[in-house]
Amino acid sequence: MPENQTRLGRIDEEYRKEISNIISYKLKNPNVTGLISVTKVKVTNDLKYAKVYVSILNSKNVKDTLAGLKKSSGFIRTELARKVNLRNTPELIFELDDSIEYGAKIDSILKEIMPRKED
Repeated sequence: MPENQTRLGRIDEEYRKEISNIISYKLKNPNVTGLISVTKVKVTNDLKYAKVYVSILNSKNVKDTLAGLKKSSGFIRTELARKVNLRNTPELIFELDDSIEYGAKIDSILKEIMPRKED
């Protein structure tokens, strides 16, 4: 693995942790509801953009929550710049990651079709 990829991996992970904390504790947007998990962050090689994959559970409205995150991306980016000391702070692009939801759906389907074991 090239050294640059290792560095980007560390940056991705650091951003994932910090963005998660910012959304959980600092963000005061009323449209952002539910349990939001930052599942993955992928920074471009030039560090100009970061795709932030979020999983949203128990939200009143997933679309509004995602829109709220996009609207708050400037605030989140400013907070991120304070926490992570790099020359540039990338522009944040929020994407919905429904893999957790998908996993839960598969889980429930499996529970339905698996024969129940008697105790």
